[in-house]
Amino acid sequence: MDVRPEVLAPAGDWERLEAAVRFGADAVYLGGEAFGMRASPANFSEESLPRAVEYAHSRGVKVYVTCNTLPRNEELAKLPGFLKNTEQAGVDALIVSDIGVLSLVKEHCPNMEVHISTQAGVVNYATANAFYRMGAKRVVLARELSFPEIREIRQKTPQDLEIEAFVHGAMCVSFSGRCLLSNYIVGRDANRGECAQPCRWGYHLMEEKRPGQYFPVYEDEKGTYILNSKDLCMIEHIDELCEAGITSLKIEGRAKSSYYVSVVTNAYRCGVDAYLQWKEQGSPGKFTLPAWLLQEVQKVSHRRYCTGFYYGPLEEGQYYENGGYERNYDVVAMATGYENGRLLCSQRNKMAIGDQVEVLEPGKPPFSMTVEALYDEQGEPIPDTRHALMNFMLPSAQGAQAGSIIRKQKTGD
Repeated sequence: MDVRPEVLAPAGDWERLEAAVRFGADAVYLGGEAFGMRASPANFSEESLPRAVEYAHSRGVKVYVTCNTLPRNEELAKLPGFLKNTEQAGVDALIVSDIGVLSLVKEHCPNMEVHISTQAGVVNYATANAFYRMGAKRVVLARELSFPEIREIRQKTPQDLEIEAFVHGAMCVSFSGRCLLSNYIVGRDANRGECAQPCRWGYHLMEEKRPGQYFPVYEDEKGTYILNSKDLCMIEHIDELCEAGITSLKIEGRAKSSYYVSVVTNAYRCGVDAYLQWKEQGSPGKFTLPAWLLQEVQKVSHRRYCTGFYYGPLEEGQYYENGGYERNYDVVAMATGYENGRLLCSQRNKMAIGDQVEVLEPGKPPFSMTVEALYDEQGEPIPDTRHALMNFMLPSAQGAQAGSIIRKQKTGD
């Protein structure tokens, strides 16, 4: 079954919401001040949520709010008020994982669309159908599923039950994201949005009768990163995702930067559009992803990539050398306009004459240019952009719309 999938992007705060919308998301998912799996002050408040929804809706983008923690007894009294606030804000759906929360949504907001979170661990069609009978509009499948399993779920569930699957971003070492490791080590409950990600830390082995003697589990003086999973990346397999009947392609990353959200959303937006155009034209052979899109997902901060469980059991899903990221590019400016052959820019990092930079505009491949001159706001020549957030002008034969990203490859020094 071939569908036109939704590109669903994360929006951890207002800046990332704008980035997701600008770079082509069909829908965004975000958190309120409680009950979401990312406990952060950057989430949307009761006052800012209606403005966020209005902003997205005015640009044809849907908004889904996370309500997918596993709340304790003392938290339940606050839930009806939270649900009413999201309904009044005009959100398109609530993402829930707890059956009790689902029942309260149906009681207090009977007209609210409900999506079942990946936290619920949906791995078969019986569970998907059960949630559908409970009133769910969509199920977010567990990350542990393969393509054959997803196709069977699609075949054996009602066609109006939407299927969402993660296609890009961090993988969790635990089943469907349910983990107590953070709770045990630092007292932060991963099931209530406070995960400290201890699976990314380095570990040693210590024998109980030899306290203070630490033995590396892997040949590395820093210990082992045996729990550290690679990141998921399915950009090369958009055709198979569509053909499996997946309704929504979900990008992980509400805690990631706005640059990450921009680049990855743009890549999947352009990839889906390229596939749909190929399909519509009835082109022969197998779909081939434009090469520049594969390069784009390498230009954000990420761990080593893998394809998760889509092709069966994961044999090389861990990365043992370290728990860090690969960071190859820095954002040096944001374009705010284009006048008289000059890009109007706002500084993000230092750029100097002679630098080679790339400009990424929504929906387009990036173009490269050499910085041959720079001017301040008054039009005076300057050697570099050393002042934080300064406005400046960059001569360019090619224009770019406001919100385009100007980036520079790291030199490695």
